[in-house]
Amino acid sequence: MCWPQAVPGRHARRSVRAEHGAAGHGIRRPPRQDGGPRLVRSAERDPGADPRAGRASSGDGYRDALQGRCGCGVVRPEGAVARGRRDRCGGPARTTDAARSSSSRVVRYDHRDTGRSTRAFAEHPYPLRDLAEDAVAVLDALGLDRAHVVGMSMGGTLVQLLLLDHPGRLLSATVLATSALGAGPGGPGDTGLPGPDPRLLELWQHLADPRDPDEEIEWRVEHWRVLNGDVLPFDPEEFRRLEERVVAHSGTAENPAAHALADQSGLDRAGELSGVTVPVLVVEAPDDPVNPPPHARHLAASVGSARLVTVPGLGHALPHSVLGPLADAVLERTAAVDGGRTG
Repeated sequence: MCWPQAVPGRHARRSVRAEHGAAGHGIRRPPRQDGGPRLVRSAERDPGADPRAGRASSGDGYRDALQGRCGCGVVRPEGAVARGRRDRCGGPARTTDAARSSSSRVVRYDHRDTGRSTRAFAEHPYPLRDLAEDAVAVLDALGLDRAHVVGMSMGGTLVQLLLLDHPGRLLSATVLATSALGAGPGGPGDTGLPGPDPRLLELWQHLADPRDPDEEIEWRVEHWRVLNGDVLPFDPEEFRRLEERVVAHSGTAENPAAHALADQSGLDRAGELSGVTVPVLVVEAPDDPVNPPPHARHLAASVGSARLVTVPGLGHALPHSVLGPLADAVLERTAAVDGGRTG
């Protein structure tokens, strides 16, 4: 499992953050009685960016939404992209033929205990499944009735929960680098599928070790090196720059590991996936060291409406070399769903 946060990119976007009484703009929800985080919508943009929050081309906007890990996002039918996720993003502009055909509104938010959202897990622990409900709250706050949803790694788990608990809010779902609910090694529905690379297990033993900011960035780069897999070339400088932006956005180099400690009860629901009717795309990452083959095929076989595609060389990271093929696969699927809708 990995622990990223969203960071500002080239284009304006709306962000929905979990905050305790912090000043913000736009929609506010009243403080929760249990002391937990509330959602605040605020306009967040780079200097000189278009003040119309979130407007971007599909090439740049969707590429930014894909650049990162462990995310959960949504794509509105008219091309708008809302990215609710534990993600990192950035990099040079990249467009694809599929992306050039429409514009995207990119909406991204920091999960609880990541980025600029509330960091209060020790005082207010929560089950992992609550993060899926947060995604619905984001849709509500932004006035989005239905959306195409994309989730990677933990985000793929959240997307599956949305498919089961809120199918009416989803036009389609795309999941990648993830496993079926409860099917991971040691999970309540352990199916005997292969577990993570031993190199990752060793790294995760040191996740919470004290490190100064420079040491923390170096640790994360090494983590990315293993997550990248052994097929595609790994550029440490690309991911070092990524992590430097993450730290600058978050205001801290503290490793956001709260989700690794969250209660994972209520996730043993893979048996319910056979009844899913929302169109689902499962993207196989053949060199994924966290959920290696045949996890993706097992998930696709578990979902009644799934289609399986493979992005050659894809691991559990998103270097620039995979962004075009991955964006093509997702946009082709969402376009097909939108083209087939009658109302």
